[in-house]
Amino acid sequence: MDPMFSYEAFTSRNIGFVSHAEQARLRRARVLVTGVGGMGGAVVACLARAGVGGFVIADVDSFEVSNLNRQIFATLDAVGREKTAVTQAALARINPDCRVDVLGGDWTGRLPALLSGVDVAVNGCDDVRATLALMRAAGEARRTVIDAFASTLPNVCVVRPDDPRPEQLLGYPTVGLPLDAVDARLVDACKRKELEWVLTHSSSARYVDLDVAAEVISGARPRISFAPMVWMTGCLMAYEALRAILGRPGGPGPGGHFIDPWTGHVERPRSRLSALLRAALVRRFLSRLAAPPVRP
Repeated sequence: MDPMFSYEAFTSRNIGFVSHAEQARLRRARVLVTGVGGMGGAVVACLARAGVGGFVIADVDSFEVSNLNRQIFATLDAVGREKTAVTQAALARINPDCRVDVLGGDWTGRLPALLSGVDVAVNGCDDVRATLALMRAAGEARRTVIDAFASTLPNVCVVRPDDPRPEQLLGYPTVGLPLDAVDARLVDACKRKELEWVLTHSSSARYVDLDVAAEVISGARPRISFAPMVWMTGCLMAYEALRAILGRPGGPGPGGHFIDPWTGHVERPRSRLSALLRAALVRRFLSRLAAPPVRP
């Protein structure tokens, strides 16, 4: 421990947002964060500075130059280094009192034990199979998972133990299937269903170049991402993790909500009838977007 560091001084400006008793609860808390690049990195940074005392972080990737535009711990000197190692070192510089355990790609096989030792889980990975594993295991372990949808707007969703799993709510074709039966075709279908949910329940389509979106859907370019959106989403996810740890009421639920920073509106899931009608239009729109261009 650095002799200059004092947890009480470090968290003194937190008091008022949280009580002394709640700050003590945060110090005892332990959070699982799967994926510490974009949103996951922003979540970890916020929670560490809020005084959360323990993390289990998992990631399989190293930082790349393309991460510099949005990932909070990505810097030029971090390029080529494992994201978990860089994040662990950064957290030690923020709060040397913090306990950080690091995992690689084997975390999905250790979920029952991992979830039993944490207060809440945060999903920052974009691997469909891994996310399915986390959501299913969290339901069995009675743990809340904080997540977000792939959207051009900041958003957050919260899946509590008694909530339907996202694969059920969004209509994934994986319901009832073992994870080893989820092949690439089903993964693509799940991504399409998530995109359908996003476009049905938010104004995300207003804020993307449709030519670029078509290239993303076809696989010609990676998913677009932008620092203000990623960090704002990470902040929303951090708030919900704090809510879960402290037992405060409220929250968006598994359907999530979206924040439109350009208009200041909060966009919540539509009613069932409205969603059914709009989803039909969205599916037609996605089919046209994914169709190959007609050549003269």
